[in-house]
Formats: sequence, C-alpha cells, structure tokens
Amino acid sequence: MKPYRRRVQYYETDMMGITHHACYVRWMEEARIDFMDQLGFPYREMEARDVFSPVKSIACDYRRSCTFGDEIAVTVRPESFNGVVLRLSYEMVNAADGETVCTAASEHCFLNREGRFVRLKRSLPEFAARLEALCAGDGAVDGE
Repeated sequence: MKPYRRRVQYYETDMMGITHHACYVRWMEEARIDFMDQLGFPYREMEARDVFSPVKSIACDYRRSCTFGDEIAVTVRPESFNGVVLRLSYEMVNAADGETVCTAASEHCFLNREGRFVRLKRSLPEFAARLEALCAGDGAVDGE
C-alpha cells in the first residue's frame, strides 16, 4: 500500500507556525479513507451496503512538529481484527527528511444504520477476509 500524502495547510497551523494537534486526527481519517480505497473497499460503497465504521478509540504520540508546507506521508497498517473491532496503526513522516512526526492508533467497530453491531464476515465477507489476511501478515501491505 502506498502511504497517503498531503501538505500541511496554513490554516492548520497555530501562531507559532506549528501544526495544531487536532489536525493529525483529521489526517488519520483521510489516510484511512485512502487505505480503504486502495484495498478495493471504498468507504462510500461500504456505507451504501449499510455498514458504518465509527471510531471507538484513538491515541496519538506527537514526536516532532511539522509546519506549513511540509509534506506528510501517512502509512496505515491494520494491527488486529476480531470480526467486530478493527485496530489500525498510523505512522506520519515528514517526506523531506524521513523523520516521524506522529505515531497513532485507532479502533473502529462496524454498525448498521440503526446502530446495531455488524459482523463483517456476513455483511462484507471479502473485506473481512482481506483484513484478516493483512493482520496475519498474509497480505502485502507495503509495495502493492
């Protein structure tokens, strides 16, 4: 999988010129959407099939600041999937120097429109199988 790339926008920085901490969470979402597209399971199609994936938890470790104009590459990796909860890890790297600016993780469950849990093995079996393979190390994540 190719990392998701984006440039830090001016409006994302504070008066010191440093990227605001909340932006990293937004970038995680952008990268997660891109990751799903690369897997062949676009978010929009998943939602059209009455499967939604809200954030259950999120954690960020800010390691180094980034500023306006920096290009950030966000790599998403599935860590675990038990059929109901998916845990993803993120590494955000400044493309200019290769330095990690943030590492993060998010957990997601899968619900239908009424808010009831959805088992992906029944609703989206090919997606569930792909996630399981990636988490087990049986599916290529880098360089696909």
